[in-house]
Amino acid sequence: MIPFWYLETMAMTLRLNDEEMAALKRQAETEHRSMQEVARLAILQRINGYSRADFIRENTELILERDAEALRLLAE
Repeated sequence: MIPFWYLETMAMTLRLNDEEMAALKRQAETEHRSMQEVARLAILQRINGYSRADFIRENTELILERDAEALRLLAE
């Protein structure tokens, strides 16, 4: 059984390449925040700023490109 406290403050490992880690470190230093806080805020910004409409628009474009020939044949 998973303890309740674990579900409230779950930890995770974030794997970054050297370039991403350096960029995160620079951003944290610029903002006078910890790297963890910068990453957490970036995740929240992404979640709050990425709407379902954005998701549908991006995937529709992908499908139209990927399946253009099949859609053309279906339209005939």
